[in-house]
Amino acid sequence: MQLQGQAALVTGGASGLGAETARQLVSAGARVSILDVNMDAAQALAKELNCHAARCDITDTASVEAALEAAQAANGVPRILVNCAGIGGARRMVGKDGSAIPLEDFSRIVNVNLIGTFNVIRLVAARMAAAEPLAEGERGVIVATASVAAFDGQVGQAGYAASKGGITAMTLPLARDLAQYGIRVVTIAPGLFLTPLLYKLPEEVQQSLAASIPFPKRLGKAEEYAQLALHIATNLSLNGEVIRLDGALRLAPR
Repeated sequence: MQLQGQAALVTGGASGLGAETARQLVSAGARVSILDVNMDAAQALAKELNCHAARCDITDTASVEAALEAAQAANGVPRILVNCAGIGGARRMVGKDGSAIPLEDFSRIVNVNLIGTFNVIRLVAARMAAAEPLAEGERGVIVATASVAAFDGQVGQAGYAASKGGITAMTLPLARDLAQYGIRVVTIAPGLFLTPLLYKLPEEVQQSLAASIPFPKRLGKAEEYAQLALHIATNLSLNGEVIRLDGALRLAPR
């Protein structure tokens, strides 16, 4: 797909990986809508990039539908969707006091990361499927974001790993399901990236994390994620795949 002039949606687009992806999509000529629950941050970035922003809670169908309506009115039918919205969280199954982890902790992470991602994908896919086909019958491309924790989650990451593992597991069936419409689905599984969450950690902690990565021995950069997302959008043969973007990192148990 040629990016110039195409309507693109980025969930979680107000910060971190999503913000850099939105920035690079705008630079490539796409018509971008930044979708984020943090409307102040979304509008600030949209003003900087001269693009569209809409408030979007990915777990709330009405919120997603309203955001998609606004985005389509501003930029046209979506052709590119990059799902970056998500949350973290780690908690051991049994606490020091012997109590079990609250079920709500697990449910919250799965609801946002897995069910929220699926919610956006299903609603955007319906809009893409109704669009006129582009070259070679393509109607759109969907990029989801998992994590290396989907494959080697650490102690305390049962909920997070399950949510990201669900994204990796649904990638191929979604690609097969949507192939009849010319819609591709690919997932990126980042390793340790320098996102706002890691920025808050002390420098020595950041260096320790970076030392665990075989090469390059540094935390991943948001622009590297964005570069891969844009390449996926332009490479028609990439479909139904989960791509680790991790510098050969394999997470230790803790």
